[in-house]
Amino acid sequence: MKLKTILMGAAASFALAPMAFADGHGGERGRDGELRIIYWQAPSTMNPYLSGGTKETEAASLVIEPLARFANTGELVPWLVDEIPTIENGGVAEDLTSITWKISEGVTWSDGTALTAADAIFTWQYCTHPEGGCAQASYYDGVTNVEAIDDRTIKVTFDQPKPFPYTAFVGSESPLIQAAQFADCLGASAPECTDANFSPIGTGPFVVDEFRANDVITLSANENFREEGKPAFANVVFKGGGDAAAAARSVLETAEFDYAWNLQIDPTVLSDMESAGNGTVVTAFGSSVERLMINQTNPDSALGDARSTVEGGAHPFLSDSEVVRALSMAIDRELLVEVGYGSGGQATCNVLPAPAIYASTANDACLGQDIAGANALLDSLGVVDTDGDGIREKDGVPLRVLYQTSTNAVRQDTQALIKQWWSEIGVETELRNIDASVFFGGDPASPDTYQKFYADIEMYTNNFAGVDPEAYMANWRCSDIPSPESQWQGANIQRFCSEEYDALVTEMAGTASIEDRAELAKSLNDLLVQSGSMVPLVHRGGVSAHANSLEGVLITDWDSEMWNIKDWSRAAE
Repeated sequence: MKLKTILMGAAASFALAPMAFADGHGGERGRDGELRIIYWQAPSTMNPYLSGGTKETEAASLVIEPLARFANTGELVPWLVDEIPTIENGGVAEDLTSITWKISEGVTWSDGTALTAADAIFTWQYCTHPEGGCAQASYYDGVTNVEAIDDRTIKVTFDQPKPFPYTAFVGSESPLIQAAQFADCLGASAPECTDANFSPIGTGPFVVDEFRANDVITLSANENFREEGKPAFANVVFKGGGDAAAAARSVLETAEFDYAWNLQIDPTVLSDMESAGNGTVVTAFGSSVERLMINQTNPDSALGDARSTVEGGAHPFLSDSEVVRALSMAIDRELLVEVGYGSGGQATCNVLPAPAIYASTANDACLGQDIAGANALLDSLGVVDTDGDGIREKDGVPLRVLYQTSTNAVRQDTQALIKQWWSEIGVETELRNIDASVFFGGDPASPDTYQKFYADIEMYTNNFAGVDPEAYMANWRCSDIPSPESQWQGANIQRFCSEEYDALVTEMAGTASIEDRAELAKSLNDLLVQSGSMVPLVHRGGVSAHANSLEGVLITDWDSEMWNIKDWSRAAE
């Protein structure tokens, strides 16, 4: 009897419910003409399995879709299926070792062929191929088999009871790809399949007409889309590049675009733009955290191909968690929020700040800046200035760091403030900013990606789809460290490795009680933060803007912001 109630306990933080979205105007597909979207961080691929970047996942979600996804409320809703599998409806095994999905009748790919269980099997094989370097591999953790019961029925089997089985094929980061199109793209061949990666055949409301990496994507309505009269827009221009301020201006002031994403700019400036009356600023809080990633390996260029790899050795001073604790103590997070985020941010000491049941309080001391304490801590460690140049040394190595992030005014303000605070504790900081399209691009040949991490410290925001953090916290297993062998894919960007952490990830995967899962999630969060491999700064709300004429937008931080673009339409004049 206990196993029959376990699943609902594990899913207590959200509802499992069908959801329908009405088309307010009705009419023919494409009736509202062109939709113009600007993502100032331009996508470099339309394949989210080859990039951990949010911009790629967002763009791809116009074309490729999961079986189920998370709505703006956080509830899990069926997408390519008629219902969410549960123990009650027989979709989840009573022993929690399998989940069975039933594809809705009549779902086709944009080329008119049927979506079948074989495509799900292939997607699993694609992302779990040992030579593939899949950026979303954690969504398939514990999956031992995916099989076709029939053409429309998919059974996913796990290696142990899975209290939260909604990971594989769920959410924007785990979509289905077409087996026929990607058949020759397994393993090491995956990045070489340019046509498939740039123009995937999907089940979504739009198809790619032209993809120009790090620039612009043009799309048109999918004539084989499963919902009559949708999408309302005939075509989409998905523009990349520029900066957040220009993107905001293009919607709120000049009305050149209909939707602008990730408006990380001075909140006062954003409010002034909104007052022009052309558009509306919308915010959604989920799990997004702006954080400093602390390289646990040595990025010295003298190491050649071994730089920023486990083989190249530990970082000479940032692998010391107490040194990093001093860096964290020197930061005034409340000021960072005031300067860069306003109501769109909250100071945090956790990489997992939400949902609330998973939020730890063990690290809250970081909420208060303590320059004097940071100096005293470094003194106690014997990390002192021995030659009078104002820079402390550890074991003879000066505390000089290269601190990089993407090009963005708020991030450069944050860099400048942190550089000043660190100078007050004897740390010299060189600042570097990289065009976001390159930094988050995932090109294994580029030296400037956040995955390569050819710096001491880097800063960005990340989050997870959905409301259960199991797959997200699994990102920092030892096996997920990027390397040349994985074509620099892998979510463990800071190269953190702990047997204790890996064991807790495994334990969480087999833990049923929501309360016990919450405690494990807090322990994982605390291990990460207290390891000194990560310094959380700001719990960010997703801030975007849309034209007042654009209807149906339901911004979410639990899934892609484009999650319900099939329901968007132009208001009648």
